Amino acid sequence: MTQLAYVLLCHKDPEGIIAQALRLTAAGDCIAIHFDARAKPGDYARIRVALADNPQVTFARRRVKCGWGEWSLVAATLQALRAAVTAFPGATHFYMLSGDCWPIKTAEHVRARLEAEDADYIESFDFFASDWIKTGIKEERLIYRHWFNERQRKAWFYRSMALQRRLGLKRAIPADLSIRIGSQWWCLRRQTVEAALGFIDRRRDVLRFFRTTWIPDETFFQTIVAHLVPEREIRSRTLTFLMFTDYGMPVTFYDDHHDLLLAQEYLFARKISPDARLLKERLGVLYVATGVAFQTTADGRRQFEFLTARGRAGRRFAPRFWEREASLGRGRTLLLVTCKKWHVAKRLVERIRQVTNLPAVEYLFNEAATPLPDLGGLETGLEKRMRHRRALVRMLFDTWESDRLVLCVDPASTDLIQDFYNDRARVRLLEIDCEFSDEYLTGHAQRVGLASAQTPPAALAKLLPTIRYDVRFESDRLRDLGLAEHRRMRERSSVAENAEALAAFLDIPLAAAEEIAATDYLFVD
Repeated sequence: MTQLAYVLLCHKDPEGIIAQALRLTAAGDCIAIHFDARAKPGDYARIRVALADNPQVTFARRRVKCGWGEWSLVAATLQALRAAVTAFPGATHFYMLSGDCWPIKTAEHVRARLEAEDADYIESFDFFASDWIKTGIKEERLIYRHWFNERQRKAWFYRSMALQRRLGLKRAIPADLSIRIGSQWWCLRRQTVEAALGFIDRRRDVLRFFRTTWIPDETFFQTIVAHLVPEREIRSRTLTFLMFTDYGMPVTFYDDHHDLLLAQEYLFARKISPDARLLKERLGVLYVATGVAFQTTADGRRQFEFLTARGRAGRRFAPRFWEREASLGRGRTLLLVTCKKWHVAKRLVERIRQVTNLPAVEYLFNEAATPLPDLGGLETGLEKRMRHRRALVRMLFDTWESDRLVLCVDPASTDLIQDFYNDRARVRLLEIDCEFSDEYLTGHAQRVGLASAQTPPAALAKLLPTIRYDVRFESDRLRDLGLAEHRRMRERSSVAENAEALAAFLDIPLAAAEEIAATDYLFVD
């Protein structure tokens, strides 16, 4: 039978730690606590008194003063881990937690998940070949000795490293170890933990090496487990749901994230805000519940990226222009058609080709597969097209020997649209205003990877208003630009009204515009 022993590293919020320990042990599991020696003595005393009568709680025999990036975090983990191994002989798995971690599944579900595979769950990526480290020093973490904390004594940290580099004091990595890297939030089987502790006791050279390694909590256990356990028994992933912002800071969850968290395919979540008291209460009740079924997805990170990326698409600042091309040419007219439903714009453009014989291109700055004539390689790749956009469009005018060209653009491409409006050529804009049902937005979310067929309705219900607002925001932003000759066709408008806007946009007879606007399948999803 599976029994978990949680290894808890914490440094604050004594009341939250007490509640966390009581909830986890209420379902029959155990917990070993290391409370940072830097914390207030009174806070630690409160925790000891509150949990003194609970036989499923133990404490690290020695408390360590912890600092981010230091060996002290590994030392604290080892203290709590050894206490757990000794105090709980029946524990089959040891799960690393922080004081900010809370379960997002029932204990019943957690045990079933661990029983399903005889494996260790720990991120274990090749230190040198993987791109796990996004910023900062990499090889230098290992080959130089680090005695100073980069956050607390930054000048001395880099001064020490520079001195070692200058004196050629590069050190060797233990020859029989392949350094691995990953998250510190792991879940290991008892036999793996016992083997790792035995290895540490035998290999003092390995211990000395990691004591002066920078951020060893991301490499120590990851390397030792990979050294001792066959690769087939390691699942290189964490069972704890955590996300980071584009500034490298962990995302904090609050009361209104309850449904989002339960829908994720993980067992715990980090970081839960100390102020999210309702969320903690609900998750605590959930953990001891039985018979609860979960519909899980892998949508959480994609949804977060989508929601936070709104700031990178012009909400906080506009994308830079790589370069300014020469004019498209005086006397030429660029006819921009913009619509969020690309298939609607493509149908309209196809009818414009058929009725007017005007040259037209569909979403060449948004869709790599857009058919284009050979333009000497300038047409290859979206980045190259965007970088040389004016030259590219000018070549299209020249290729088709026309002074008018129809071009589809996404309404989010406001900077592209405005850039063309700044050209000497005449530019007109036709915005196609469509209706967006919940069914369509759900399909859109699934097509772009924000949701899947398994995404719970409650999670979708929170996501859809944001997507709908996003579409409305793009339209409002276009109108706020105050662009000349900006006309609109609307799904709700009559054929006659749309034909009038289309005739003015294309500068064609009203009868021809009515023929195009009357296309019966134009707005069909």
